[in-house]
Amino acid sequence: MKHSDQEQVSDHIQKLEPELRQLVETIRQIILNIDPEIDERIKWNNPSFYYTGEMKPFDPKEYKREIAVFNLHQGRVMLVFPSGAKVNDSSGLLEGNYKDGRRTVIFKDLSDVQLKEKPLRNVVIDWLKLVEK
Repeated sequence: MKHSDQEQVSDHIQKLEPELRQLVETIRQIILNIDPEIDERIKWNNPSFYYTGEMKPFDPKEYKREIAVFNLHQGRVMLVFPSGAKVNDSSGLLEGNYKDGRRTVIFKDLSDVQLKEKPLRNVVIDWLKLVEK
């Protein structure tokens, strides 16, 4: 029996080291509680968040539904926003200047998550405003 997307994400997170698991779970709840049209799944071998609402047709290679994906390598928590360059991030939360338009956020520990929670919420809310419905 195939698990639901949420169950797959939960299973993936449960396999992480306890400290990393707590960070990921905290960030996960922040993002999922922003809007009911945000859901999660495993994509690119990591938990990711995507928009579930109606959208204008687009080329799937543009990843317009993808809000953010975790990158959980080497004991750190990075959140990658594939189209982060489009977001008006006045807080400076999003880092990097990648040609493909992605931007990243690195979370070091729980206090760092708490410090970045409001700007993270604002980035996701701004991202949702850019959705072409």
